[in-house]
This record gives sequence, structure tokens and C-alpha cells, in this order.
Amino acid sequence: MTFEALSEEAARRAAAPYAAPREDLPAALAGLDYDGYRAITFRAAESLRLGPLFSAQLFHRGFLQRKRVDLSFQPLDGPARPIPYESRLFDLGRQLAGQSFSPDLGFAGFRLHHAFPDTPAWRPKGFQEEFLVFLGASYFRLRAANQEYGLSARGLAIGTGASEGEEFPDFVAHWLCEPEPGAHSLTVLSLLDSPSVAGAYRFVISPGDPARIDVTAALHPRVPLAKLGLAPLTSMFLHGENGPGARGAKPFDDFRPQVHDSDGLCVAAGTDRLWRPLVNGRRQPQISAFASKPLAGFGLLQRERNFAAYLDVEARQEARPGLWVNPDPAGGAFAAGAVQLYEIPAVEEYMDNIVAAFAPDAPAQPGTALHLAYGLTTVGAEPVPAIPETALARVTSTRFGSAERLRPLTPPRPERRLCVIDFAGPGLPAGPDESVTAEVSASAGTMHEPVSNFVPQTGGWRIYAEWRPPQPMPAGDVVLRARLVRGGVPLSETWDAAV
Repeated sequence: MTFEALSEEAARRAAAPYAAPREDLPAALAGLDYDGYRAITFRAAESLRLGPLFSAQLFHRGFLQRKRVDLSFQPLDGPARPIPYESRLFDLGRQLAGQSFSPDLGFAGFRLHHAFPDTPAWRPKGFQEEFLVFLGASYFRLRAANQEYGLSARGLAIGTGASEGEEFPDFVAHWLCEPEPGAHSLTVLSLLDSPSVAGAYRFVISPGDPARIDVTAALHPRVPLAKLGLAPLTSMFLHGENGPGARGAKPFDDFRPQVHDSDGLCVAAGTDRLWRPLVNGRRQPQISAFASKPLAGFGLLQRERNFAAYLDVEARQEARPGLWVNPDPAGGAFAAGAVQLYEIPAVEEYMDNIVAAFAPDAPAQPGTALHLAYGLTTVGAEPVPAIPETALARVTSTRFGSAERLRPLTPPRPERRLCVIDFAGPGLPAGPDESVTAEVSASAGTMHEPVSNFVPQTGGWRIYAEWRPPQPMPAGDVVLRARLVRGGVPLSETWDAAV
């Protein structure tokens, strides 16, 4: 199997009526609860070896993972070989003890393991660590060495936020390709299918710190697609440093100061870079669009890397990765459109309520393949080379409070709000500098007395500005913007907050 042959197969599928993946399951698997499914584990001794540095383990079907996914091994030479299901590959757990299932059952997905060079000495010889999971629809999760799983990527988003509902394409088959001897990257070919589109994907996967996936895809629509989301990212934001963030939202009764897998969207276009802090607590889902021509990249990031901000020993959200999407400038799929952010109200942290994707201006049409090429790179502490315009300082925190600090009223008047934005970055002066000023604006209401200060306690800079909301307040969000400048030249990315 090659990417070219897979693209031809996707085109043939797109020309034929859609056939949904099999979901039929034996009653024992269909009736599993969460704990019963979690108890099914792949036997490590049965791992599929992919050269000396990689291996794969497989996921059983059952519970919510009902759809069958075909898995094959593609050797360096010769035809691909289907990977057959056998019950003996798994410890089925207490609920299924003693049972076995038909070889026709198949799998739900797979995960990849890698022999990292800095594996601790106490690990057994030959130990390989999990770093990538493909499981459910077109979702996959990637982490760098020493990170925890957090947000997910997807192959494709269709109709996110649409009133008629979202369509979730499936990866219906994967080919795990044997790497060249000594190679530090691995290729996976994947076939995507849905009622609206079929597609071929090639993932060239390079683990490490950072970890990276180079994605190439050919999409073949069955119908016109006006609401496409390319390179979609899905994450969770429950509450952050300023509570849920939405106007009038109720605070969370939680011992943890913050709960999120990502705390903001970053968009780089041309020579500018924008930071949008995430918000929860609205009454209805919110869609925001960020014009991006030319688009240099975008990502959902976890900028707060301090354990004290979360206090969650088990979740370790300070170690969750961000993901940065870097479009191939030679391709045209990302040339015209906007990065869209979907924020869905949520009260439970297991719900992924944040989606970011690139929405092209032109609809995809049947009979014309849409070709994609982009990179996905994990992000931890910044700055990182993957994110362009590294000379621009980044936003590190966003806080709001009453502007009546000297003579506070109880309750505080909503007519005066203080915005406090912290910045950090190597391009900022390392001490007080009167030439550094704050540039601020508001889409409604007025901004007053912006001040920029060096913060010796952190070595960064801070903007204080008072926002006076309009009366009456508009029904939708008001967007506030701020950045540090010197002589008209930006020193920081643009803080772009919805209030």
C-alpha cells in the first residue's frame, strides 16, 4: 500500500454510495460498562514490532468503541498483510474472563510505542513508551517525551457548530509501515470515510521532545462541503485563572485553581501573532473567526506550566501538550480562509468543549480532490521554534477585576473593570524602559489609562488598562485587544480577549 494507491481507493469510495463501518458486537462486548472496557488490556508480549525502535499495541472493540477498524502491516518489501484479531492477544479482564471472540471481530484502533534514548535505567531492557493513540472516529492524541496526554487532533471536521449537527468521519483502516533500518520516524497510512467525503492520509511520525507528525492528505468529496474544518484540534477548558471567563458565569466550586487541557488559541498570520484566552460559562456555544492571510500557523496551547496553578496530582495538567499546526506554504488548501474557534459551555471536565480548525473560504466540490499538507508539533514551555515570530513576547496570564482598588464598593460596580495582562519573552527589555507603551482597543465600550510596567519579580512586562463597558451591554461578546509596542513596532503578540 502506498499513499498514491490509497488516494485512488478513496476516490473510488467517494464515487460509490457510503457504507458505514461495522458496529455489530457480541452482547458481552456491547454491554460492557466503562470499568469493564478499561479492564481489557493488550498483552505487551504480543506487541507488533516495527523495526528496533517502534512497536504497536491494539485496542479491543466494546463499550463506546463499537466500530471496526481494519489494521494491516506494510513491510518494506512485498504486499501488506492484514493483522488478524485473536482473543489471546488481550487480557479481557474479570467481566469477560474465559470468553473468546470470532477472528472476524477486528480492532477499534492502535497505539504506538517508542524506545526513547533517555529511558530511565530502572525500566526493563528494550522498554518502549507509548506516545501516540488512534482511537475513535478520526481522533488521535500525541504527546512528547515527559508529557501527559491532553488535547486531541482529528483527521477532519465537518459541520462543527452547524445547526443541522456535526458529521464525524471515521478512519476505517490503517496500514502500519515498517520503517527503514535505524529510522527515527514511522509512517502510517489511513483511509477516512464518511457520508460526505472519503480521504487518504499519510502520517510521518517523529517522536521525541517535541514530537511531530507531517500530515499529507487527499480528500475526495461525495457532496459539496461548505463547512470544512482542516487540521482540527479538540480540547477541554473548564475554568482558568479568571474563573470560567464568560460574563455573569457562575464560579466552579473546585479546590483546583484551574482545570483545562488548553488555556488559549494562538494564531500566527503574516508578521502578527494573536492570543485568545479560552472562555467557558456562556449560555450558548460561541464561534469566533480569525482572518489569517497568509496563515503561518495556529494551535491550542497550554501556557500555564506550573503545578501550583492546578494542584491536581493525578491529572498533571501542567504537563499536557499544546499542538501547533504548521501549513505547508506550497499547498493551497490553507491559502484563503479563517481559523475558527468553537467554545461550548461545559460543567464536566471529561467533555472536550473546545475546537479549533482552519475553515477554507471555498467549498470542496465532488470530482475535485482537496490536497492538504501540514505539520503537527507538540508544544510545552515556550518559546519554541515551531511557533513563528519568536521575537514577539507571548501572553502568560490574563486577569480581570474591579477597577475600584483604592475605594472598593461592595458589590463592585460593573461599570469599571481592570484588565491585567502579563507578557514574557526574550525580545522585551530586561528592566524599566519608558519607550515601551501599551496599545489597547475595545470593540465596544472604552479603554482608559493603559499603563505598561516592567515586573522585576518575573522579569516580564505587564499591561494595566481599565475597560468601561457600554451601557447597555451588547448581547454578544466584546473583544478587547492589547499589545506592547516601542516606537510603533510591536514587541508582543496581540492579546485578544472576549468578555
